[in-house]
Amino acid sequence: ADFPVVGDFVMVHKNESSSGPIIIHQVLSRKSAFGRRAAGTSHQTQLVAANIDIVFICMSLNNDYNLSRIERYLSIAWDSGATPVIVLTKSDLCTDLEKTLNEIKLTAPGTDIVVTSSYDEKSYTKLLGYLNKDITASFIGSSGVGKSTLINCLAGENILATSDIGEHDKGRHTTTRRELLVLPGGGIVIDTPGMREIGVETADLSKSFSDIDDLTSLCRFSDCRHQTEPGCAVREALEDGSLDKRRFENYKKLQKESKYEGLSSKQRETEKLNSMFAGFGGMKKAKNIIKEIKKRR
Repeated sequence: ADFPVVGDFVMVHKNESSSGPIIIHQVLSRKSAFGRRAAGTSHQTQLVAANIDIVFICMSLNNDYNLSRIERYLSIAWDSGATPVIVLTKSDLCTDLEKTLNEIKLTAPGTDIVVTSSYDEKSYTKLLGYLNKDITASFIGSSGVGKSTLINCLAGENILATSDIGEHDKGRHTTTRRELLVLPGGGIVIDTPGMREIGVETADLSKSFSDIDDLTSLCRFSDCRHQTEPGCAVREALEDGSLDKRRFENYKKLQKESKYEGLSSKQRETEKLNSMFAGFGGMKKAKNIIKEIKKRR
């Protein structure tokens, strides 16, 4: 995360020769940074883009459509310091657009949603309202959702390569690197390679799951784990159907993924063990129980 990424402002030194190398000496402070957990077991953050004002979360309305993935992207976007906007592409492939929009509105309360289609050129112009001069936006999403196509439409020319989706509606990798482009109107856009899986290192769940956050504040106990505690507002909402079970399970999954941020490998392992033995009051109490059982034997 200390290395420069697309969107960074840097201090450089350039030799007198115009063809000479440019050496980066310092990365200036970032006002925002969109990152994900790097591949492998290093638990390091891989930054995707920096100093962005808006994150366009792109999802096509074919087999790529996935509410849990939208929640994941939103959690990382809110944490980045940028403002997320959900962009639904290929709306002509959706059999029930009204139902889908209602689902997303419940999943992403307070987040703008823009619907586009390659058969409706005017649908792309809605994005121009976000791209005022000196505004930087990053397009994030799976391969084949149409991020490069959107940018080409905004630029008014085919400046990025595109390709059709493959068999079974699976996207193809067209963009292989992150690229920053200045639009004719002065707005700046960043195209990124497709990310079907995006690991969470840090996340702002209070905004992406504000409804669950509100319910938690109504629980009888401030440290309620929403399991067997009496007076649990979250469990009551699950039982009466006002809170979707899938949404709550995804919330717990993201919460578990992001809580190890900043911990050493030993601390992370301790946290995982404490979570495993939560029913016994933590790992330390579990060890004491085991000792007592051994003594009795």
